[in-house]
Order: sequence, then C-alpha cells, then structure tokens
Amino acid sequence: MANILHIETSTNICSVALSRDGQIVLEREDREGPNHAKSLAPMVEDAVKAADAEGVRLDAVAVSAGPGSYTGLRIGVSTAKGLCYGRGLKLIGIPTLELLCVPVLLGDRFFALCESEPEADIRLCPMLDARRMEVYTALYDRALHLKSEVAPMIVDEQSLQSELAARKVMFFGNGAAKCKEVITHPNAVWVDSIEPIAKNMMPLAEKAFYQGRFEDTAYFEPFYLKDFVAGKSKSLLPQTKS
Repeated sequence: MANILHIETSTNICSVALSRDGQIVLEREDREGPNHAKSLAPMVEDAVKAADAEGVRLDAVAVSAGPGSYTGLRIGVSTAKGLCYGRGLKLIGIPTLELLCVPVLLGDRFFALCESEPEADIRLCPMLDARRMEVYTALYDRALHLKSEVAPMIVDEQSLQSELAARKVMFFGNGAAKCKEVITHPNAVWVDSIEPIAKNMMPLAEKAFYQGRFEDTAYFEPFYLKDFVAGKSKSLLPQTKS
C-alpha cells in the first residue's frame, strides 16, 4: 500500500492529510482563509514529521489540480513540487471537481437515491463558485467517469435542462447554492456542505498511484479558474457523452 501526503488549496479552505495503507492517519484544516501562504507550511511540516517519527517513507504527494483559486493552487502546487524534488517522491494531480464528488458518493443522500432508484443513470454535477451567476463545472456518472468536460457555465433557467429531463442530477459544491432558485427541475437533487478537503483525496490518489498516473513534476501546472474566458459558455456544457 502507498503512503501519500495530500494537499488541498483550491478554495478558501486549506487542508493537508496523511494516508498510510489506505487509511487517513493525520489531517489538518484551516477554514479561516484564505490563509494558504501562512497555514500550509506548518500543516505539511506536521504531516512530514509524523511520517518520519513513525519511520514511514512517503511514496507520493497528491495535490489538488484545479480548477480553483489561482493563488491557492499556486501555493499548493509549489509546496507539493518542493516536497517531490526534495524527497524524490511521485506527484499526483487530483482534479478538484472530481474530488468534490467523493463525499457525495459516500454520503447518505446518494445511497438513498440509489436504493430508491437502483437502475437510475445518475449524474454528479460539482460546481465551483465564480463571479455573479457563473460556475465552473463538469458532469460525472456514478463510477466517476467524466461525461462532460470541465467548463464555465453562466447559470440560467435553461441550464442542464436536457440532462435533467433524462435523469437525476446531483448538484453540490460552493457554486451550487446560488443556483437553487434558478434550476428548479424536479430531477435536480441538492447536496449541501460539500467542500474540497485533503482527506477526501485519498481514494483518488491511491487509485492514481497504483495505475501509475503521475505528473511530470517539472512541467505540471494546475487548472486555474483564470484559464477560462468568462462568459464564453452561456448555455450548457460541451456535448454530453453517451
């Protein structure tokens, strides 16, 4: 099994976790942010010291790969790269929107929905907040296969109507709350209090590690929100995959 340090800085929350053999053995969070420049280094130091004290050799560093805050991601990725260079570790990039899906898939709301509609073709729609009624989002199926690419979306009454007409769609993330009064289709399911947290990276990072999906430490760059051109996507998302 792998020993992985997880770093999440894509939003105002700064968090770090240490996993050993598929179990979280240490976690640190700062929700008073954005304080990433001040908070991240001590958290990482705590995790590294804990690993060293138990004689645990780290195998990799997993870091949130965006989309997300430019400053937050830059600090998180720079820290992760420094650790990888200094300790000879593998670097794993975890898409922030995929990370948001993890607590939903493990949550009571999802289990209840699957129990009531076991054959339902459910879609997961994580949303990261941007200015006004704009969010950054994607669509996943229940196996976390990407069904529509990450894209900006200006939310209005027509947003995702074709998806909602066909199936249940679960909305969550810090961009979802402002959409509740606009997206009113009965197939819309809203899940509150879902945030990108380092400890939830563990199953995704473990899978990437054993599949050998590592980043090139020298050239890896996260997916900054600034990389989207605001207002380019007025309607849905790119063409949904079947």
